[in-house]
Amino acid sequence: MRFDVITLFPELIQPYLKLGVTRRAFEEPGAVGPAATPAVDVRLWGLRDFADGTYRRVDDRPFGGGPGMVLMAEPLRRCLMAIRADRSERVLAPVVLFSPAGQLLNHQTIAGWAESSGAVLVCGRYEGVDQRFVDAFVDVQLSLGDFVISGGELAAAAFLDGVARLQPGVLQDEESHRQDSFNPAMGGLLDCPHFTRPEIWSDGSSERRVPEVLTSGHHAQIEAWRSSQREMLTAKNRPDLLPKHQGKLDS
Repeated sequence: MRFDVITLFPELIQPYLKLGVTRRAFEEPGAVGPAATPAVDVRLWGLRDFADGTYRRVDDRPFGGGPGMVLMAEPLRRCLMAIRADRSERVLAPVVLFSPAGQLLNHQTIAGWAESSGAVLVCGRYEGVDQRFVDAFVDVQLSLGDFVISGGELAAAAFLDGVARLQPGVLQDEESHRQDSFNPAMGGLLDCPHFTRPEIWSDGSSERRVPEVLTSGHHAQIEAWRSSQREMLTAKNRPDLLPKHQGKLDS
């Protein structure tokens, strides 16, 4: 799959493609997936390269007044046309804009994109993007949550990370992502607590032990404990997830 990212700051995204376990998905040809391309082929496009003038201006004041600046439609259109020419596809790749106005990203959305052929990702900035570009070219708008960040680069990096870790061979253990929070394999619940060595740890004022069941070696009891912990943690922190889970249990 291929993702082209339109951004004012490619250098904000580049480190995410080179560090951590997900770098395997973005590595050179032959590392993961088909021999010709990486599993997730990411190409960064600097928006200022498609702007006019000495200062390569890509934004201007909003009509009607108000604070901030708005990304201009024309540099975005030129960049998108260059991407489409480079892709030379019969079926145009969908255009995704990261925006507070978008639908909230969740596991199901990421899982769907992880099985796609890719997209063009547009990183918004400032007060937003000229709505005429959105109306003409954007197919999907996505949001990390009900808050505003300075630009879409962080959202794009989070999106790409989520897509990458679902690719075969990226995580060392294929079962790892199936036990993640929100995964349907775990009923869509939050993940359970995890513990590691030492068995007894001091927080400075008292000793804290690993739950005895986890050191018992009794796999059925361990799984039962983890299952109950998932439900308890979800009920405490994300009760909105429980109705979906309860419906699956009752069916």
